[in-house]
Amino acid sequence: MDLRVSQLLDLSHTMAGEYLAQFEYPWQALDGIKELILSLGPTLAPEEYDQPSPGVWVHRTAAVAPTAYLGAPCIIGPKTEVRHCAFVRGSALVGEGCVVGNSVELKNVILFDGVQTPHYNYVGDSILGYKSHMGAGSITSNVKSDKTLVVVKDGGRLIPTGRKKFGAILGDHVEVGCNSVLNPGTVIGRGSSVYPTSSVRGVIPAGSIYKGRGDIVLREEL
Repeated sequence: MDLRVSQLLDLSHTMAGEYLAQFEYPWQALDGIKELILSLGPTLAPEEYDQPSPGVWVHRTAAVAPTAYLGAPCIIGPKTEVRHCAFVRGSALVGEGCVVGNSVELKNVILFDGVQTPHYNYVGDSILGYKSHMGAGSITSNVKSDKTLVVVKDGGRLIPTGRKKFGAILGDHVEVGCNSVLNPGTVIGRGSSVYPTSSVRGVIPAGSIYKGRGDIVLREEL
């Protein structure tokens, strides 16, 4: 599968579009998310964005529950909902019309517009494309158990990332079923779905349904 940024993500649906366009592969952008937010924040219109604490920018149309924690640096976009007990650890760029749900934890992430992480999700060192959705309890696992560097496995092709921490890249309109685990280095192509309670590893082609290891069906074959 073509894993380039341009093939996975519509860059018109994120404030990070210009930044991401510099890279061939999206995981190459993970190192600079903190600096990106710190550079974007001061350019945001003060009549549109509040700054409740240093390094934190929240659009005035966003709804943030009083029990949510917003760690610096982060940007919360227009019409986004951050629900009770959400834990934004920092380095989180959250787009327009997103949902960051109860007990959800975000760390070093870019959430494109319309992304939903509504219930008990952990998303770390990851990029979630336009209108992607993580079902209740689904998480990204961002560090290998043996602590070695993450390699993206695309069939027989192995792509070194040089990163110890790398969760997942979700293309636009990806659906991840409830209680699924996306193992380090997972890349899911546009418009694909993952069955609930799956353990996903490697590359899932665009327009596919992941039913289990070795059982991936293209939608046009259904």
